[in-house]
Amino acid sequence: MEGAAGADSICQDSHRAAPKTTGSEGFSRSRETMRSMPGNCGEIRGSVQRMTPLQSLFEIEHSIVQAPMAGVQGVALAAAVSNAGGLGSLPCAMLDADALRRELIELKALTSKPFNVNFFCHTPPVASEERAAGWRKALAPYYRDFGLELDDVPAGPKRSPFDHAAADVLDDLRPAVVSFHFGLPSPQLLARVRAFRPKILASATTVEEACWLEARGVDAIIAQGLEAGGHRGMFLSEDPTTQMGSFALLPQIVSAVRTPVIAAGGIADVKTVAAARALGAAGVQVGTAYLLCPEATTSSVHRAALKSSECRHTAVTNLFTGRPARGIVNRLMRDLEYMAQAAPAFPLAAAAIAPLRTHAEALGSGDFSPLWAGQNAGLCREIPAAQVTRDLSAG
Repeated sequence: MEGAAGADSICQDSHRAAPKTTGSEGFSRSRETMRSMPGNCGEIRGSVQRMTPLQSLFEIEHSIVQAPMAGVQGVALAAAVSNAGGLGSLPCAMLDADALRRELIELKALTSKPFNVNFFCHTPPVASEERAAGWRKALAPYYRDFGLELDDVPAGPKRSPFDHAAADVLDDLRPAVVSFHFGLPSPQLLARVRAFRPKILASATTVEEACWLEARGVDAIIAQGLEAGGHRGMFLSEDPTTQMGSFALLPQIVSAVRTPVIAAGGIADVKTVAAARALGAAGVQVGTAYLLCPEATTSSVHRAALKSSECRHTAVTNLFTGRPARGIVNRLMRDLEYMAQAAPAFPLAAAAIAPLRTHAEALGSGDFSPLWAGQNAGLCREIPAAQVTRDLSAG
């Protein structure tokens, strides 16, 4: 594969490059400087010695990043995590510029701490009427069962890639951290973000993707293991066999790059946090563990699934949006066998699913809902987000 071969070359070159001073090595140097400072600075020196590279990079108390989760959270969850000393995150892919501005203003009013804003970087597909017709045909039996009309399917939830309108808002409001999923935006757009000097994160699902991101100067890499809930961040390949679990992926990425690595996928308690750190993670990103928090906007059918034995059975599917994503298995996934060739390209598949989801949820059913969750969903608890953050940091 051409993209992977190029990334391999980048990996090899990165180890010959001069060491960075913004990651763990740079932080070690600053720690040594503090040790040599004259005067009575024992308390300061002790606190600095306990800091991790991620705490230094983001200026946070705990090396915990709350995963951005579109559709199940707003500013309240992000603010609660940031106020508790973690890095709260706001999902922005479903917000237009005006909504983005309102959300950021509200979030800044709720917390003075650093937070992360997250965007998608997919290429919008060209709609295919033939493919859309095939998708409607696959869903037609469910429409008939519910007494719904297929002729006038409304537009589905909007999921837009990062653009200049969003960059204008960020330039005005200047969040401390900006993250991207499905790669990075164009060099021109990325330069606009870098102009106000936030820390930049992006997700990698393979070593090749991690090396590609490091070569483009991100400040930290999120190693997204296959256990993670929600959309796979894969962008150099669409081959699902390239995807691996967190504790296979993480040490390989740590060995391949110098950039700080954040582990994601299957991490839901202090034991899994400790395991990730033992394998070289500078910190962790956690999403599913926050889904039952009162600050989350998780729907009632989604919450019910998370509190039932159903949550132990998750799978990767493209049925709800057109792109692989992990969720709790439901009727639609079982009937259409998880990954359907008929599903339109991301994000177009969502439009025809939306009426089925609305009708089923009104009846108290999650049979047609994207019940996004990771493989450790059984560890979810109905407690405040601040407590989740503190508990994850207790080790």
